Order: sequence, then structure tokens, then C-alpha cells
Amino acid sequence: MPVPHSILTRNDGATIAYIKKEGVAPGIVFLGGFMSDMDGTKAVALENYCEERKRSYVRFDYFGHGKSSGKFLEGTIRRWTEDTISVIDQLTKGPQILVGSSMGGWIMLLAALARPNRVLALIGIAAAPDFTETLLWNQFSNEDKKLLLKNKILEVPSDFDDQSYPISMDLIEDGRNHLLLNQSIPIQCPVQLLHGMRDDSVPWKNSLELSNRLMSEKIILTLIKDGVHRLSRTQDLKILFSCLDNLISLQT
Repeated sequence: MPVPHSILTRNDGATIAYIKKEGVAPGIVFLGGFMSDMDGTKAVALENYCEERKRSYVRFDYFGHGKSSGKFLEGTIRRWTEDTISVIDQLTKGPQILVGSSMGGWIMLLAALARPNRVLALIGIAAAPDFTETLLWNQFSNEDKKLLLKNKILEVPSDFDDQSYPISMDLIEDGRNHLLLNQSIPIQCPVQLLHGMRDDSVPWKNSLELSNRLMSEKIILTLIKDGVHRLSRTQDLKILFSCLDNLISLQT
């Protein structure tokens, strides 16, 4: 049976669907990936982890994703970052650990930069900062680039099913305003990065580059040799939970 969700209404009338569990701090907020939703394996597994430890937890859907309002094609990195900041500001109290999967790994970095006093630590799972430029635009053929510039939308094959997904020129252009890997990233909190070395969507070397760009001296990069992009197997989740245990222990 689906778990009932709640609604957070933004100032512009858009709604963010979320599920929140009360508990002790530091709380955990899960940030999903591109075109994913809050009912994915990792999101639900983290909820179970938090319930067992009576720790506060929030999972939610970005604008245009899952049960939230809006059209996916109108979503941008800025918009999804603003959703995340609204969730942190209005649904959580005290220090938070952000867990970002794929695109969520980019969003968590932007949210941490915007709310450094609220973010205690970060965990990136196949984190994909700058993916709109490095993994989309730069990989498009010249013909695809011309089509996107002309039509403002390009259908791109999915790595995970037979459906294609639409990429808007607005997403590409907005992403360029939020690129991080071309600079030192002034995040000082502890960061743990997990990445599968068989990831065909986001190369594991992206996490290595990210670790070098972050200014924090408290970074652990864990490479899982047989891991794929989603890192949602039982053994992958155990590694994730161990990372959380270690980060939480630093504060107790």
C-alpha cells in the first residue's frame, strides 16, 4: 500500500510532495536523481534506516517529478535547488545530512552552499554535478545540438528503460549558471562519496574530480568495483548506512 504523502506549497503556488518522519537530529534528507521520485529503492531504504534509529527523515519529489506539481520540461537546476532549500527551511529543524543520488548529488552541493549553517554533512551516490553540460550537451552530436537549439527540446534515449526523455534548452542554459567543477567549491563539512566503477551513466572519475574540487579536508571516496549507477543492491545500501553511521558518530 502506498505511503500517504504530504504537500508543501511554495510561494508561487507550486506544490512539493513529501514524506516526513519525526525523530532526533541530525536529520537526513534524501535528494533523488533526474526523472526519479521519492518512492525509489534508496529513498525507502533510508526511511527504514531512520525509523529503526528514531532519526528524522524527509524524502520528496522535485518540481515536475513524481507527485509534485509542474511539468518536467519546465524544471531546471535552479528550480530543483530552490525546492530542496524550501524543504530544508520549512520541513526540518537543526543540522541535516543531505544524501544526493546522481543529479541529487549536484543539488545537495548547491543547497549546502546556500545553507552552510544547516548542512552538517553530505553523502553523494554517483554524484553528477554539471551533468547537463558534461554528460548531456558535450556528448550530443552536432546534429542533436542543432535540433535542440532549433526546437528547444531533444528526446534522449534512457539508460534504464525503452522510453526516451526530453531535454530542454532551458535546462542546459540554466545548468551553465550552476556549474561547480570548474572551480574550488567552498564546502567545508564532511563529505562521503560513493560510486560504482561499472557506472555507465556517470563515470566514477567524476567523483574523484569532485573530491579534488571540494575545499573540505574531511572527504572519503568509496569506489565499488562491481557497482553500477543506482547502487541500490543490498550490499550497496549497507555501505551507505555505514557512511551515515560514521558521520552521525562524529557528532555524538
